[in-house]
Amino acid sequence: MEPIYRYFVQPQINTETKTVFGYELLMKQLTPDGWRLPASFSAIDSKVVADLLVETTKVLSPKVRYCSVNVNREQLMTTSIASAITKSQEQIYPTRLVVELTEDDGPQQYSVQELIPQLKKFLDQGMELSLDDVGTGDNYFTSIQELLPLVSEVKFALQNFAEEFSDPKIQKKIHFWRAITQEYGLRLVLEGIENAADSQLSRHLGIKLKQGYYFSKPRLLKLPGDMFA
Repeated sequence: MEPIYRYFVQPQINTETKTVFGYELLMKQLTPDGWRLPASFSAIDSKVVADLLVETTKVLSPKVRYCSVNVNREQLMTTSIASAITKSQEQIYPTRLVVELTEDDGPQQYSVQELIPQLKKFLDQGMELSLDDVGTGDNYFTSIQELLPLVSEVKFALQNFAEEFSDPKIQKKIHFWRAITQEYGLRLVLEGIENAADSQLSRHLGIKLKQGYYFSKPRLLKLPGDMFA
């Protein structure tokens, strides 16, 4: 039996206006234990990813400004997936598709210089670019500085750190990235807001765009004909 994949959607909240400004698409696989993250996104057949993305964006209603889809560097450079991203943007217009570049590793490694021409193509087609998990892994400032003039958004994920949000070291990192986004004119989305205390602290730090279980867990976006829960 072929593996079953679907996208789950999680809202991104503007707590200043108390509105949903976008949705992030998160791919999961149906297993005997329920829906789980795939062991490797790069191992999924590119045609499966492309077809699912196109079918998913067909059922999305253009009621929000942004719809984000996670793409790793190898997927970004795969022709079928790049074409599906373009088709998806056409389907959800005037909603903007945000290509969220993740750190998920694939067998093929690509440098920032190799990525830039493809990223510029997406920009020319009306999409926006986001950098996920800034401040961790390969997404430290010096590694992504060349991409900042191209992107519209960076995302800082609290769940990637062992320290609590209340830890001054974490807050110092957020202050740093908030300053970077102000310098480059970008959106800063804070992920991993788990409770009211997190939301209040983020407000104290000047963060208005947030995502996390405190607002909503990712929920399954069913496609026409789906019978599973």
